[in-house]
Amino acid sequence: MLKELIDNFYKEREKNRQQTKFWITDAGRCPRMIFFKFKNAPKKGIDPRILRMFDHGDYIHRLILNALFSVGIVRASEINIPSQELISGRADAIISVGDEMYVLDIKSMNSMVFRGLEKPKEENENQLQLYLHYFKIPKGILLYVNKDTQDLREFFIEKNQEIIDALLKELQDLKNKIDSDETPAALADRSKNWQCQYCQFKDICSLIGEDNLSWDSAKNKIEALETKKEDQ
Repeated sequence: MLKELIDNFYKEREKNRQQTKFWITDAGRCPRMIFFKFKNAPKKGIDPRILRMFDHGDYIHRLILNALFSVGIVRASEINIPSQELISGRADAIISVGDEMYVLDIKSMNSMVFRGLEKPKEENENQLQLYLHYFKIPKGILLYVNKDTQDLREFFIEKNQEIIDALLKELQDLKNKIDSDETPAALADRSKNWQCQYCQFKDICSLIGEDNLSWDSAKNKIEALETKKEDQ
């Protein structure tokens, strides 16, 4: 009984989410996947168990921040980037250690991923680079938490304007595609890319092919697939 009620809560919460603006977490990610989110394309639902794991990750973040508040180094927490048209985002914290200011981003993961972590994950560094850009702070810290053991691993990141410019250009190019209803091409390495393995839009992405095409053409193919499913 309770399981069904809790699962339905998560399903309804996820179903009612629609994207209207880029999030910093979109930086460097699959353009087609983001495009589909903006267009509210049909997608596979996320298992409520996974959604509860996301919430558990948020709880771990709060535990870490509580400790940092206690030692007196947090200057701001859960702080939104300055408002502008292209992108939204909220950093976990801005901290000061000695005379240095840092943007802190906390990431939690399971033991298997944590053990293999020899350098920051590219998508996490992309996100932090944009925080550094918008907050005008030259240094950041990626703090990884092992959800199973609570072990910690930290990486110091220097602001890299070349990476920032490339990320902002990619997002602006994608916005132009969204506004003009031009579906981006699929990732060239989608057969082995981790994003594709877990993508909610995997089925429709395969259906419409690898190349750029108009959203109208893509919708016609998707609607034909949905009709076929209903008839089966």
